[in-house]
Amino acid sequence: MEPSGRLELTWANKHLRLISNPEGGYEWVDPTDPRVSEVRLLHHVDTVGDDTADGNLLIEGDALHALTALNRIPELANRYAGQVRLVYIDPPFNTGQAFAHYDDNLEHSVWLSMLRDRLVQLKPLLAPNGSIWVHLDDAEVHRCRVVMDEVLGAANFVATVIWQKIHARNNSAQHLSAVHDTLLVYARERSRLTINRVDRTAASDGDFWNPDDDPRGLWRRSDLTASKGYNDGKYEVTGPHGDVFVPREGR
Repeated sequence: MEPSGRLELTWANKHLRLISNPEGGYEWVDPTDPRVSEVRLLHHVDTVGDDTADGNLLIEGDALHALTALNRIPELANRYAGQVRLVYIDPPFNTGQAFAHYDDNLEHSVWLSMLRDRLVQLKPLLAPNGSIWVHLDDAEVHRCRVVMDEVLGAANFVATVIWQKIHARNNSAQHLSAVHDTLLVYARERSRLTINRVDRTAASDGDFWNPDDDPRGLWRRSDLTASKGYNDGKYEVTGPHGDVFVPREGR
């Protein structure tokens, strides 16, 4: 706990920074090390389609180097800083497994520092009404949320989205079968965030009907009870025979 009373997650070497080395690994250095603020230029390789259009930019390389370039190179900063509406990142889940292109078994302090440093660089890229979505599973999601609280502000937490990725039973699970991943959603400024709604389609309209030719249009049966009462959710309902139902106080 800091003197100000702000809750934070601590870990080994949190006060240091991680930089990549030529061997493909990482080393801890002091934040004042010149290599921490080093900006690596991006080299143009190819253009697909109309090169006069303001199209997408694909960067191959270390994510931290790429983010630093987007924030610090003037022509890129003018184009992206404060203008990104949506960021989706899929960091290593740190499950302890070894994959073909990376080792998903990082020491916690390394994983947390790498996450923190990238979130710090992502924040200034977000538009005031932008959001960031971080895709993880149960291995690190609880620690990730505390780090995101620190970097983006706990007040800017929007929701925890659950993605059910498996629908088949896992009868070999020792305890409980994990069938979902998690997306943590944070806004740059929660009060200014707007989420696009899903368009109505013929398939979604198929969930509604009007067997009694109600002049108000299509409808469907739904639960009329509420988990808790609130003023905006209280209204009179007129039944099919003209009876008026009024919510009771305290319900």
